[in-house]
Amino acid sequence: MNVPGTAQTIEQAALSAMERAYAPYSQFRVGAALRSRDGRVVTGCNVENAAFPSGICAERAAVAAAVVQGVNDLEELLVITEAEAPTPPCGMCRQVLQEMAPGLHITSLTIHGARAEWGIAELLPHPFTSGALVHSQAVRNSTRQG
Repeated sequence: MNVPGTAQTIEQAALSAMERAYAPYSQFRVGAALRSRDGRVVTGCNVENAAFPSGICAERAAVAAAVVQGVNDLEELLVITEAEAPTPPCGMCRQVLQEMAPGLHITSLTIHGARAEWGIAELLPHPFTSGALVHSQAVRNSTRQG
Protein backbone atom coordinates (compact mmCIF):
# COMPACT_ATOMS: atom_id res chain seq x y z
CA MET A 1 0.00 0.00 0.00
CA ASN A 2 1.32 3.45 -0.91
CA VAL A 3 0.94 6.27 1.57
CA PRO A 4 0.24 9.64 -0.13
CA GLY A 5 3.42 11.69 -0.35
CA THR A 6 5.86 8.79 -0.07
CA ALA A 7 8.77 8.42 -2.48
CA GLN A 8 7.19 5.39 -4.15
CA THR A 9 3.94 7.26 -4.73
CA ILE A 10 5.60 10.35 -6.22
CA GLU A 11 7.89 8.24 -8.43
CA GLN A 12 4.97 6.16 -9.70
CA ALA A 13 2.94 9.33 -10.32
CA ALA A 14 5.77 10.87 -12.36
CA LEU A 15 6.29 7.65 -14.33
CA SER A 16 2.58 7.42 -15.10
CA ALA A 17 2.61 11.06 -16.29
CA MET A 18 5.67 10.40 -18.48
CA GLU A 19 3.86 7.50 -20.13
CA ARG A 20 1.09 9.94 -21.17
CA ALA A 21 3.47 12.61 -22.54
CA TYR A 22 2.84 13.88 -26.05
CA ALA A 23 6.29 14.08 -27.64
CA PRO A 24 5.96 13.11 -31.33
CA TYR A 25 8.75 15.47 -32.46
CA SER A 26 11.53 15.02 -29.92
CA GLN A 27 10.56 11.54 -28.66
CA PHE A 28 11.76 12.92 -25.29
CA ARG A 29 8.96 12.08 -22.87
CA VAL A 30 9.05 13.72 -19.44
CA GLY A 31 6.86 13.15 -16.41
CA ALA A 32 6.80 15.38 -13.36
CA ALA A 33 5.18 15.05 -9.96
CA LEU A 34 5.00 17.82 -7.37
CA ARG A 35 4.38 17.02 -3.72
CA SER A 36 3.06 19.53 -1.22
CA ARG A 37 3.84 19.56 2.50
CA ASP A 38 0.46 18.00 3.23
CA GLY A 39 1.29 15.05 0.94
CA ARG A 40 -0.82 15.88 -2.08
CA VAL A 41 0.79 14.91 -5.39
CA VAL A 42 0.05 16.69 -8.67
CA THR A 43 1.46 15.56 -12.01
CA GLY A 44 2.28 16.95 -15.42
CA CYS A 45 3.82 15.76 -18.66
CA ASN A 46 5.39 17.48 -21.61
CA VAL A 47 3.07 18.33 -24.47
CA GLU A 48 4.78 19.22 -27.74
CA ASN A 49 3.33 21.08 -30.68
CA ALA A 50 4.36 21.47 -34.33
CA ALA A 51 4.70 25.20 -33.56
CA PHE A 52 7.57 24.47 -31.16
CA PRO A 53 7.20 27.43 -28.77
CA SER A 54 3.59 26.37 -28.15
CA GLY A 55 4.52 23.26 -26.18
CA ILE A 56 4.80 23.00 -22.42
CA CYS A 57 7.29 21.20 -20.23
CA ALA A 58 6.18 18.59 -17.71
CA GLU A 59 7.35 20.70 -14.77
CA ARG A 60 5.28 23.75 -15.75
CA ALA A 61 2.31 21.52 -16.58
CA ALA A 62 2.51 20.14 -13.03
CA VAL A 63 2.73 23.67 -11.58
CA ALA A 64 -0.33 24.72 -13.58
CA ALA A 65 -2.24 21.65 -12.35
CA ALA A 66 -1.22 22.46 -8.74
CA VAL A 67 -2.48 26.02 -9.09
CA VAL A 68 -5.80 24.87 -10.57
CA GLN A 69 -6.26 22.31 -7.78
CA GLY A 70 -5.32 24.76 -5.03
CA VAL A 71 -2.25 22.73 -4.07
CA ASN A 72 0.42 24.99 -2.64
CA ASP A 73 3.30 24.84 -0.19
CA LEU A 74 5.19 22.70 -2.69
CA GLU A 75 8.28 21.01 -1.30
CA GLU A 76 9.35 18.32 -3.76
CA LEU A 77 9.50 17.82 -7.52
CA LEU A 78 10.33 14.50 -9.08
CA VAL A 79 11.12 14.42 -12.80
CA ILE A 80 11.54 11.21 -14.77
CA THR A 81 12.75 10.66 -18.33
CA GLU A 82 13.90 7.87 -20.62
CA ALA A 83 17.30 9.55 -21.03
CA GLU A 84 20.51 7.87 -19.92
CA ALA A 85 21.44 10.70 -17.52
CA PRO A 86 19.14 12.59 -15.12
CA THR A 87 17.74 15.75 -16.66
CA PRO A 88 17.32 18.99 -14.68
CA PRO A 89 14.43 21.35 -15.47
CA CYS A 90 15.04 23.82 -18.32
CA GLY A 91 15.66 27.50 -17.60
CA MET A 92 12.06 28.57 -18.11
CA CYS A 93 10.86 25.86 -15.73
CA ARG A 94 13.50 26.82 -13.17
CA GLN A 95 12.17 30.38 -13.13
CA VAL A 96 8.57 29.22 -12.62
CA LEU A 97 9.55 26.67 -9.98
CA GLN A 98 11.60 29.23 -8.05
CA GLU A 99 8.68 31.65 -7.91
CA MET A 100 6.16 29.02 -6.88
CA ALA A 101 8.38 27.14 -4.42
CA PRO A 102 11.68 28.86 -3.53
CA GLY A 103 12.68 26.02 -1.18
CA LEU A 104 11.85 23.24 -3.65
CA HIS A 105 13.85 20.01 -3.63
CA ILE A 106 14.22 18.47 -7.10
CA THR A 107 14.98 14.84 -7.89
CA SER A 108 15.58 13.70 -11.46
CA LEU A 109 15.38 10.00 -12.27
CA THR A 110 15.71 7.98 -15.42
CA ILE A 111 13.89 4.76 -16.19
CA HIS A 112 17.39 3.20 -16.24
CA GLY A 113 17.94 3.97 -12.55
CA ALA A 114 20.19 7.05 -12.71
CA ARG A 115 19.43 9.76 -10.14
CA ALA A 116 20.42 13.35 -9.36
CA GLU A 117 19.15 15.83 -6.78
CA TRP A 118 19.29 19.60 -6.43
CA GLY A 119 17.67 22.49 -4.61
CA ILE A 120 16.02 25.06 -6.86
CA ALA A 121 18.42 27.72 -5.54
CA GLU A 122 21.31 25.55 -6.71
CA LEU A 123 19.88 25.35 -10.25
CA LEU A 124 18.86 29.02 -10.37
CA PRO A 125 21.12 30.94 -7.98
CA HIS A 126 20.14 34.43 -9.18
CA PRO A 127 16.45 34.35 -10.11
CA PHE A 128 14.39 37.19 -11.46
CA THR A 129 11.93 37.96 -8.66
CA SER A 130 9.03 40.26 -7.91
CA GLY A 131 11.54 42.48 -6.11
CA ALA A 132 12.90 43.56 -9.49
CA LEU A 133 9.41 44.58 -10.55
CA VAL A 134 8.94 46.71 -7.42
CA HIS A 135 12.25 48.47 -8.10
CA SER A 136 11.29 49.00 -11.72
CA GLN A 137 7.94 50.53 -10.72
CA ALA A 138 9.65 52.86 -8.22
CA VAL A 139 12.08 54.05 -10.90
CA ARG A 140 9.21 54.71 -13.34
CA ASN A 141 7.29 56.63 -10.69
CA SER A 142 10.27 58.79 -9.77
CA THR A 143 11.03 59.69 -13.40
CA ARG A 144 7.39 60.68 -14.00
CA GLN A 145 7.42 63.01 -11.03
CA GLY A 146 10.72 64.65 -11.89
